[in-house]
Amino acid sequence: MPSRIRRNRITLAPGWSGHRTGNITASNIGPLRLVREGLPSELLVDTYHFLIRASWPVLFGVILAIFVVLNCMFAFGYLIDGGIENARPGSFGDAFFFSVQTMATIGYGRMAPVTTGSNILVSFEALLGLMALALVTGLVFAKFSRPNSGVRFSRCAVISDYDGVPSLMFRMANARTEEIVDAQVQVALTRTETTLEGKMILRVRDLALIRYRNPMFGLTWTAIHPITEASPFFTMKPGDLKPNSSWLVVSLTGLDGMLSQTIHARYVYGAGDIRWGARFIDLFRQEPDGSWYMDLASFDDTEKAPPHRQQASEIS
Repeated sequence: MPSRIRRNRITLAPGWSGHRTGNITASNIGPLRLVREGLPSELLVDTYHFLIRASWPVLFGVILAIFVVLNCMFAFGYLIDGGIENARPGSFGDAFFFSVQTMATIGYGRMAPVTTGSNILVSFEALLGLMALALVTGLVFAKFSRPNSGVRFSRCAVISDYDGVPSLMFRMANARTEEIVDAQVQVALTRTETTLEGKMILRVRDLALIRYRNPMFGLTWTAIHPITEASPFFTMKPGDLKPNSSWLVVSLTGLDGMLSQTIHARYVYGAGDIRWGARFIDLFRQEPDGSWYMDLASFDDTEKAPPHRQQASEIS
């Protein structure tokens, strides 16, 4: 018989929300879609990670389904043995609710096991109930206590002059009242390229920033990448970045100022999210009393930037 070939394929496409079907795992990071085929189901090989990432309705639905299935299994066992005192003969309902009371260690006293087989089932179920309670408590607490960065990214990135140098810029805002300590941001340009051998690859190029570290990120932060000769944007023009093949990947890490937990945030800009010849509208103004006012309602707004002025070094 011919051996079965296991396929492993990654597909990249924008604008898709994650789901899983069979041995296909798909997820999205902003406009970037990742589809992995040939991987085992995450629910089976990494159940903890699957449940932590799942929504609260999905988590509670899985817990409820497992609870009902286990109690049905023990209820059939009690029915087969028939050793539950005060239970109606052949009543699945009585056996099921006796199982629920046993697993939850409630014990109202009306029904009780009277045979050796029923007592053995009760012992196993009581142990299983204690273990399940500990696991569910830890799972819910871990999901509830997951740190959330609270970082907001501008919906677009702009390319215009900064201190006379063409620069790529995007904004970040701390939406919480607590500062993010020792915040660090990394930016990379990811593009699909073809090698000399004709093989298509994803090439990742790190972008240098004027300031990649912020000791106390409390309000807003504009990340600035100067477009010099060392920048992959140096020879680019509007339209060179093709949709579905170019992405600007941003990653931010830091420490929560109150909980001292490591937090992280990420964002992906597609080719259509980069606006050439635009600049962000200023968010700050100083009030007559000397206080500074920040208007986050204009956080994503841009305006046309003045034309680039060539410096003497560029003209010569």
